[in-house]
Amino acid sequence: MGKVTGFMEFERVKEDYLPVAQRVKNYKEFVLTLDNDEAKIQSARCMDCGTPFCNNGCPVNNIIPDFNDLVYNGDWKNAIEVLHSTNNFPEFTGRICPAPCEAACTLNVNDDAVGIKSIEHAIIDKAWSEGWVKPQLPAHKSGKRVAIVGSGPAGLAAAQQLARVGHAVTVFEKNDRVGGLLRYGIPDFKMEKTHIDRRVEQMKQEGVEFKTSVLVANIDESVKLTNWSKEKIDTKTLLKDFDAVVLTGGSEQSRDLPVPGRELEGIHFAMEFLPQQNKVNSGDKLKDQLRADGKHVIVIGGGDTGSDCVGTSNRHGALSVTQFEVMPEPPVTENRPMVWPYWPMKLRTSSSHEEGCERLFAISTKEFIGKGGKVTGLKTVHVELKDGKLTEVAGTEEIHNADMVLLAMGFTNPVASILDAFGVDKDARGNIKASTEGSQAYMTNVPKVFAAGDMRRGQSLVVWAIREGRQAARAVDEFLMGSTNLPR
Repeated sequence: MGKVTGFMEFERVKEDYLPVAQRVKNYKEFVLTLDNDEAKIQSARCMDCGTPFCNNGCPVNNIIPDFNDLVYNGDWKNAIEVLHSTNNFPEFTGRICPAPCEAACTLNVNDDAVGIKSIEHAIIDKAWSEGWVKPQLPAHKSGKRVAIVGSGPAGLAAAQQLARVGHAVTVFEKNDRVGGLLRYGIPDFKMEKTHIDRRVEQMKQEGVEFKTSVLVANIDESVKLTNWSKEKIDTKTLLKDFDAVVLTGGSEQSRDLPVPGRELEGIHFAMEFLPQQNKVNSGDKLKDQLRADGKHVIVIGGGDTGSDCVGTSNRHGALSVTQFEVMPEPPVTENRPMVWPYWPMKLRTSSSHEEGCERLFAISTKEFIGKGGKVTGLKTVHVELKDGKLTEVAGTEEIHNADMVLLAMGFTNPVASILDAFGVDKDARGNIKASTEGSQAYMTNVPKVFAAGDMRRGQSLVVWAIREGRQAARAVDEFLMGSTNLPR
């Protein structure tokens, strides 16, 4: 514990942002990392609790009090060693994780939580700048081959862990670049893709092979290539050529809104809209890119994906952006003693909302209205919760003008074709059925096929995907070698 009375002496130090007028002119990151002195003061607030709830609040179980103490004492090099011991990619989580660890912080009971995420962000950025992040080569080769299907955070974490214990790992990605939803689901202004590229280069030096634009499918069936895939590889070939296969794709089946007028032009899923801008940012030339320039945009869905659509639309130059949420507006401040250390339900205003957005709660879309085959508006009604169900409020129907509607209501399940191609069992929600406990952890019903991340647990956070990728790697290593030294 760096400073015994620090939590009483210092206030929470928040990361600052570039001004709105400056940051909406481009797609660069705009969060200003804490400097050394700010990080030291922030770390001093850590109480080094006897029972550090933050550790369990963090899905990867980061050893938070330890790296806080190291930062306070200026030992940044050991701080990154502690952070990397539980988290392969703190530059991802330090930027885009909602920080459930902070909700679980003991100070959060009646004060502002320690800014754990900002400290993590500062540690990893300093580690890269100082050249402390280096490839970790295996002491020996196992002679075993592992195929990872999907290069999102779960796949990358599993691949890195398995390569470091000597397995020959090949990652297959259907898109043209590595990163999965990290690459094409998260706007660059939240996380620039150079962070992925830098890790990929490290992993290549550690022995991981990446094959992009390759769709894993059942060749016997007429599975079409995706927009960015150039070739297919048969599931039978993977099972024959590799000693283990790990399925780590994302939950990409977008939730639809099947109301009258859904067929009108100008209504798009968020995951049609967001990836295109990321590709343009990477230098690609796209024909007929979906853009919000000069349009009245309505985003349906109040979560992070909806917020990303808001920020991107503002950068395009939308005339107006309105975000609909069907649930009632949550309280600005949670009842901390009632919910701590669990994740609270409260109103969350993102940086994208601050850039310009009208937010409407307890509103449901009844119909899309159009003219000449193009959407021109929406007919909505207010709803209220009664006996746990949303009920329409009589007399509250309205018409909202819209030139573009973006559906950002979450994701229901992984794309079914790859699950069917491997013949894995599914749970009631359409995800791969696999336990996380016991000797069969992360194993599917198909011999030597494992599953982790969104494909197994459903739509979730990047930090949960990293956790599952790491744990699945441990299970695969034990399956291949009979024992494992990889951490849980």
